[in-house]
Amino acid sequence: MSRTESTMLSLGTTAPDFALTDVVTGKTVRRDDSQGKTALLLMFICAHCPFVKHIEVALAAFGKDYAAQPVGIVAISSNDADTHPADSPAGLKEQAETVGFVFPYLYDETQAAAHAYKAACTPDFFLFDADFRLVYRGQFDSSRPGNEIPVTGEDLRAAIDLVLAGKPVPEDQRPSIGCNIKWKE
Repeated sequence: MSRTESTMLSLGTTAPDFALTDVVTGKTVRRDDSQGKTALLLMFICAHCPFVKHIEVALAAFGKDYAAQPVGIVAISSNDADTHPADSPAGLKEQAETVGFVFPYLYDETQAAAHAYKAACTPDFFLFDADFRLVYRGQFDSSRPGNEIPVTGEDLRAAIDLVLAGKPVPEDQRPSIGCNIKWKE
């Protein structure tokens, strides 16, 4: 299991636009669908990665906990499905339905979104404010497969709660760690 850290994109970066298909509903989801919300959270995840599998039930609970809040939550998988078939749209749909994701789960077949966001690993989290400015990039929490730390989502929850309360997010943020994005050659 390789360990790759997130790139820690510069705070204040504007969220690049995207228009990707939700693997569950077949609908196109865009960045601007979150216009008028207090925050936009993008999560680069996938179906096969042990780091994502370690937190996927907590991600589902997280999505349900914040579903009524003015935050757009979107998951994106950018892995090459030719080399990792579990990360095909069908595999992602199965994961979403099995685990109970309530947020859109998008497939980035061209990997353009992953490149635009400089996503490096799964999971990789990017939280933007109402103006689509990056305020948090980093880990869900300190739990990793095998480290015996409970999965709570405390780092990401704290960041979202601050944004929802209209308060600044501290700039001292820890990178996410996971499997590298499976890039096409």
